[in-house]
Amino acid sequence: MSKSTLGTLLIITTLSLVAASFFFSQTAVSGGSDDDNEGYFSKIQYRGVMPVKNSEYQNECSSCHMAYSPGLLPAKSWQKIMTNLDDHFGDNAELLPESQQNIANYLLKNAADKSNYYRSKSIVRSLRNHKVVDRITQTPYFIRKHHEIPKRYVINNPKVGSFSQCNACHLNAEKSSFNEDEVSIPGVGYWHE
Repeated sequence: MSKSTLGTLLIITTLSLVAASFFFSQTAVSGGSDDDNEGYFSKIQYRGVMPVKNSEYQNECSSCHMAYSPGLLPAKSWQKIMTNLDDHFGDNAELLPESQQNIANYLLKNAADKSNYYRSKSIVRSLRNHKVVDRITQTPYFIRKHHEIPKRYVINNPKVGSFSQCNACHLNAEKSSFNEDEVSIPGVGYWHE
């Protein structure tokens, strides 16, 4: 092989490595401090869960509680919730039919089982062979992530009151960020497992 051919091969190899490095740096590989190192890779996978991107959902639902990311539950769960708004965890949360349909469509289209976000995929995997849940706090994923937190820090804490009040402890929950290093339990402080 001539020196020019070797030089060309070296340039092509270097460019290929640079391109591969750029691709992998732009694509989140599973694992890391905020999830379980469960180790799988798909075409494009983003960390966490998708932020809420629907103003109608945001306005209607956040009038009573945080507008949870659709990526925190699978479609069957959102469907169960949206068809029972007359008894929404003890409250009547009925909406005008058009608004209810728009919000349901948004939640179903962006549910955890339709998501490319890592945490959403982890939630769905945890639900295999489980019944349809209507609370994020009932998912095996959520339970596993919160099992070490003493209930007295949450349930008996008047500034929190329930594990469903994500934004009481997760400082960036309303931006759909649930990283462990962003957890500060009121009256307790920052929490790390």
